[in-house]
Amino acid sequence: MQLDNLYQEVILDHYKRPQNKKLSANYDAQVHHVNPSCGDEIDLNLTITDGTISNISWDGVGCSISQASVSILTDLLIGKKIDEAYSIFDHFVALMQSKGTVSGDEAVLEDAIALAGVSKYPARIKCALLGWMAFKDASVQAQSKSKLD
Repeated sequence: MQLDNLYQEVILDHYKRPQNKKLSANYDAQVHHVNPSCGDEIDLNLTITDGTISNISWDGVGCSISQASVSILTDLLIGKKIDEAYSIFDHFVALMQSKGTVSGDEAVLEDAIALAGVSKYPARIKCALLGWMAFKDASVQAQSKSKLD
């Protein structure tokens, strides 16, 4: 089986059986992000407990790339310290901005590496990044909130 086919299967699996796709009633931050170029939408709730991402839940509509990407994100980041999550975030953004010149580090990105091919298609990069940008926004809000408490 070719690697591209395996990656397509990972994306389709996360699209058909998304992880954590049910908004939690308890959260530290909630955000709504829209990709204006295609209309994909994500609502994302984030909970950080003692510097660790204890929950990410979401709901959304959109293409298989945007929906699979946020599913992969939740699977990858829940349980990580916030600094480690930001490092993974940075690796993913660098992969998406590479225009296909970087293959990514599978040890860091795990299933997110399946989205590497998206970086070759500028119109689809925003789809893959939608949930990740929602996470970044929610994490900033959650951390600001915890500093005020």
